[in-house]
Amino acid sequence: MDYLPPPSESEPSPPNVTKRRSAGGAAGAAAAAALAFLAKFKFALLVGLKLLAPSWTFLLSLWLYVVLFGWRLAIVVMFVLLAHELGHYFAFRAYGLPVRLPAFVPLLGAFTAGAAPENLEHDAYIALAGPLTGFGLAAACLAVAANTGDRFWYACADVSAFLNLFNMLPVPPFDGGRIAGALWPPLWIAGILGFIAFAAYFHVPIFFVILIGALALPSLLAALRGRVDPRAATMTTGARVRVSLWYLATVIGLLYVMAEAHAIAVPGGLNG
Repeated sequence: MDYLPPPSESEPSPPNVTKRRSAGGAAGAAAAAALAFLAKFKFALLVGLKLLAPSWTFLLSLWLYVVLFGWRLAIVVMFVLLAHELGHYFAFRAYGLPVRLPAFVPLLGAFTAGAAPENLEHDAYIALAGPLTGFGLAAACLAVAANTGDRFWYACADVSAFLNLFNMLPVPPFDGGRIAGALWPPLWIAGILGFIAFAAYFHVPIFFVILIGALALPSLLAALRGRVDPRAATMTTGARVRVSLWYLATVIGLLYVMAEAHAIAVPGGLNG
């Protein structure tokens, strides 16, 4: 066996060693580039993860609505719910309050959890932001329908107006209940009666009626016992007038859109 002396410093390295060093350098460069990318776009990645985290509730609700009502109605309902909840979300943000992205409850709707403002008038406006956004969406759909004559857009306007009008009933846990609580909590009694009449007229499932009654009961009992939200002390007469006017304007706007859209939408519905 021939003896091969070790290579001197002036001699080149063996080919296999050179390849290993090149591979190691490439891996190190790739890792450095990945770390630089993560550092540069950390904010974007965090926002993306935050947006994707609650999406499973949206997808689950969408799937159930598709199974029960068909894909066209499912997409319209989910878009209406999303627009409504984003109205709340951005209202929280406008007042500088911490808020979570909307979460969807299959077959029951959606909610947006955020910190309670110190001012009860601001709380009422945050509650109002959802139906007000829904009214804007319904009005936009009605405008498109009027210009195109497409019955589908009339149906979209009808659904948006109806769902948001339903949410304006002055009874907890609806947005109308929060607004009524800011104005005068005994209005909840009238709201309960209105909800029962509404449920009977539109044949709302009894399970949903019982659920809303259970959710409303603690607030009703507190009001009957004279327990008042401490923030009510800051609600001036002017604040109550402003909230009342916004509430009535939103209800009237939703009623107008629904009246204009319903007669045309119903014959063909979302399948027309």
